[in-house]
Order: sequence, then structure tokens, then C-alpha cells
Amino acid sequence: MLQPSPDFRVSARPRSLARWLYIVAALIVAMVAVGGITRLTESGLSITQWKPISGIIPPLNDAQWQAEFANYQRIPEYQQINQGMTLAGFKSIFFWEYVHRLLGRVIGLAFALPLLWFAVRRQIPRGFGWRLTVLLMLGGMQGAIGWWMVASGLSERTDVSHIRLATHLSAALLILGGIVWTALDLRNLAANPLARPARLHWLGGFALAMLALQIVLGAFTAGLDAGYAFSSWPLMGNAFFPADAPMLAPAWRNVVDNPVVVQFVHRWFAFAAAGAFVWLAMAARRRGAVNAWGAVILLVGLQIVLGIATLLSGVEIVVAVAHQVNAAILLIAAVAAAHALGHRHGAPNSTASTHLVS
Repeated sequence: MLQPSPDFRVSARPRSLARWLYIVAALIVAMVAVGGITRLTESGLSITQWKPISGIIPPLNDAQWQAEFANYQRIPEYQQINQGMTLAGFKSIFFWEYVHRLLGRVIGLAFALPLLWFAVRRQIPRGFGWRLTVLLMLGGMQGAIGWWMVASGLSERTDVSHIRLATHLSAALLILGGIVWTALDLRNLAANPLARPARLHWLGGFALAMLALQIVLGAFTAGLDAGYAFSSWPLMGNAFFPADAPMLAPAWRNVVDNPVVVQFVHRWFAFAAAGAFVWLAMAARRRGAVNAWGAVILLVGLQIVLGIATLLSGVEIVVAVAHQVNAAILLIAAVAAAHALGHRHGAPNSTASTHLVS
């Protein structure tokens, strides 16, 4: 722990850190969009090796492209589904997976390098150094989770594990939520030197937990291609729930592995989650967070409309990606509302030590 000195009080830059974190959050939302496109275009298994450093350079000549294509031709997805694919077809799916991985590297650098800059210049307020370090470590772990997900589809399966996909998406949104919460704490500190980090109010925790569960169900829906099971709403075909749907044993597996049940639960649990968001939004409004209230209400309604449109369109890629991206933006709004509930002004006996660098 660095020893504080009076000079550190003026060196902390909470507003600058908050702006930087907002930029990183925007990049993560873009990453969610590209990840959705990668999944919907079945591009995720086109790169069969994990090269964190050298992988930044794509194939540059015909021999390198042929080598990458040969690697892809060895996996089950090609042999059982895409046999006969041309090199041009391979390049089109390679593009999205490459962009997805490249953007992940960009986000890593966009977080790590400014963090190092702020740390060297001792501009990180006390109490935030450890939090930013944890977020950095989670980002590094996310890269490993991404490869763990891809590896599940390289030997026996023709696609990635939907459970690993859900883990990958959930981790990305956990990092996004942590970054936004930290940015809001820093923004409050910039406005009021005595402000303390917000606490997670039980209602905020409940609403965010409901959102997390709905996101997991959405990832299961995407990973199992469950969105294609029924393209009607509110009925699934001609019934509320199809009576002839095959069921798995034990019964709990149906919520995880049965595409029909997963789609059913995802489409109706959305309204329970929406109720929690509305409750959170109203509480935030009473605390004066009018912008967060309006954003949550608007985005919840839009998310339901996009979810229904995704089904009715037969999972048309633009609509489905908009549904996924809106979920990430809704998370940001929900975090802002939850943060407003837990916002704490500085106590009368607080000191300017909140500005000291750790």
C-alpha cells in the first residue's frame, strides 16, 4: 500500500476514470453484438486454435488460408454439416470469429493500458485500485472462458456447449455491470469528495438476479437453437405448451437441455423479470433517479417486443442481435437504477481521504 501524501489528494481523477470506464462499457456492448452475429452465422468454430498473441494476425496469403481451412475441415462441424464448403464460404465465417476475438483483445488493451497509466500517475482514488484490478483479472479470465467454450465444439460436438455459451455471456455481462457500477461510484466521487461507494440494495440485487437468470435462459435458447422450435406467439404452435413435446429425465434437465421447454420458460419468465425491473425503476424514481427510471421502463418494453419479434421472424439475424444488444443496454440501465438505490452521501465526519491513492 502506497503511503498517502497531500499531493495525492489533487492527483486523483475520478471523473476521468469514469469516462474511461464508460468507453470500455461501450466496447463490451459492441462485443455482445459481434458475439451474437458470430453465433447466429455459425462462425464460432471457424478458428480452431487459441493464439492470444500471434492470433491477432489473420491469414495473409493463400497458403495460410488453406492451412486454416484444413484445420476447420478436421472438426465435426465441417464433416457433418458443412462438408463441401468452399474456401470463400470459410472466409465469410472466419471473418466474424476473427472480429470477435480481435475486439476482445482491443477491449483488454483498452482496459489494461489506461489502468496502468492512471496507476503510474497515482490518479486512482483510494478503494478503487483493488476493484479495477479484479475487473482486469475477470477480463483475462473471460478470454480463457471463450476458448473453453470453443473447445467444446472441436472434437465430438458440431456446436459449442450451450452451458459454456451461457457462462461466457454471463461473464461478459458481469464484467459490464461491474464496470458501470464502478464508473457510477467514481462519477459520484467526482461530484462530491465525501461520497462513498454505493451498496447493493436488496431490491436492486433481486432485479439484477432476475435479469441474470433470464440472460442464462436466453443463452440456453441461443445455444440449443431453441428459438427455431416455434415461431409463433403467444402460443407455441396451436397450444400454450405443446402436449407432444418430448421430455427428458430427470425432469430438471428439461429447463437446461430441452429446446422446447427452454424456449417456453424463456418467453414467459421474461414477464416475471419485467415485473422486477418495473419495481426497481419505480423505487429508483422515488430516489430521484428519473433518467434511470425512464431508461429501464423503455428498455424493458423494447426487450419484450424484440423477443417476440425474434420468434415471429424465425430468428432473423438483425432482430435477434438487436434483442441481445438491448439486453446488455438494459443491464446498464438496471445497474444505474440499483446504484441509485444504494447511493450513499458522505457522512458528516468523512474526510478527504477518499481521494488518496491506494
